Amino acid sequence: MTKQPLPVQKNEQLQVEIEDLTHEGAGVAKVNGYTLFVPKALPGEHVTIKVTKTNKGYGFARLLEINEASPHRIEPPCPIYNRCGGCQVQHLSYEGQLLAKQKQVKDVLERIGGIKDIPIHPTLGMDEPWRYRNKAQVPIGEEGGLVIGGFYQERSHQIIDMDECLIQHEDNDKIVAVVKRIANNYGIRGYDEEKHRGTLRHVVARKGYKTGEIMVVLVTRGQELSHKKQLIDEIQAEIPDVKSIVQNINPKRTNVIFGDQTTVLWGEEYIHDYIGDIKFAISARSFYQVNPEQTKVLYDKALEYAELSGKETVIDAYCGIGTISLFLAQRAKHVYGVEIVPDAIADAKRNAELNGISNVDFAVGEAEKVMPWWYAQGIRPDVIVVDPPRKGCDEALLETILNMKPKRVVYVSCNPATLARDLKYLEQGGYKTKEVQPVDMFPHSTHIENVAVLEMNN
Repeated sequence: MTKQPLPVQKNEQLQVEIEDLTHEGAGVAKVNGYTLFVPKALPGEHVTIKVTKTNKGYGFARLLEINEASPHRIEPPCPIYNRCGGCQVQHLSYEGQLLAKQKQVKDVLERIGGIKDIPIHPTLGMDEPWRYRNKAQVPIGEEGGLVIGGFYQERSHQIIDMDECLIQHEDNDKIVAVVKRIANNYGIRGYDEEKHRGTLRHVVARKGYKTGEIMVVLVTRGQELSHKKQLIDEIQAEIPDVKSIVQNINPKRTNVIFGDQTTVLWGEEYIHDYIGDIKFAISARSFYQVNPEQTKVLYDKALEYAELSGKETVIDAYCGIGTISLFLAQRAKHVYGVEIVPDAIADAKRNAELNGISNVDFAVGEAEKVMPWWYAQGIRPDVIVVDPPRKGCDEALLETILNMKPKRVVYVSCNPATLARDLKYLEQGGYKTKEVQPVDMFPHSTHIENVAVLEMNN
């Protein structure tokens, strides 16, 4: 059988129209039915491209010239945007980002889930979509004998040194700058990933938006951290709101940021913050949403979809540190939260106590095992809320939901593709998706959160 030639060749220059945007933010062009992905190109644009790579079914191209620009194209305000891999769509206006995210959700739900003819609402965005992140995790290295810190260049582990990040809180930028300067002044070495040498691997800065409290975490390769006293004194002098300075030790050759051992060098073990009226204690390794303003928008929507009157029993699968559980507990008769990470459940119990909320119970374990045990004890949920990781719900959990037959399922998702797959599974089991609300938790990136609500078909 003769191999059919591709309609494009590597290094060929072409003029094309961009038809769509991928979930990674690249433009999509078609040449005689053959798909080309073009980073930094936007839908509706007529562009000149150079083909850089071809596979059997699709290829990649570099944007050479914009012949007709999208009305949503803007000049990215970040000076290192084209080198840093932290944001993907700063060249797209914020209005354009919100429209693109709504379209992405609609397309994915139709293509993967076969879900059509339901409301997929306009994306809920931010009035001020900059400086929203309350946590910076900045890799530290060396260049020319000096300590540097920034984010990785796209698709690499090369650190792009930076002074500020426009999606981070200004205090987080300041913390990173202060630690870099102190390290350079006292000869504290940055980490060399290839040779597994040096002391300082990461600086993690956390900011309580409502409380103003700040935590600084210094992630080191070993126990040794020279000039600790000077570090502590100078961080306190430069960052007046600092409440906690922590050392985390990670001796492994790994891309994982944190190691298993954490020591408080100065101050408190926790800082605090609020989402709505709920107060949270946040430790160095606690999972806590990085955009508290939009987290409240997301959880308010989940609460609205749960339709609680004060009489309901609710199960919160994948409950984490109890953020959604505690929101639900304000309106439910009783909430049961389950999470596989023991530290998260310890945080959840602490947060319930901190807020004087007693109508919640938390359990450590796999939701698909704990929930049937609860069911055997006579617990009958009216509503089940799930907020799984990117890989979505385990099939065993979806089966458990179908067996427990709650009136309503509220699905909070950070991945439209696995959301679509899981909604399809639940629909095949007798539920109907009523509506989906996209929420923009991460402006200028391609990530999109959603809240969906399903009800049992009668």
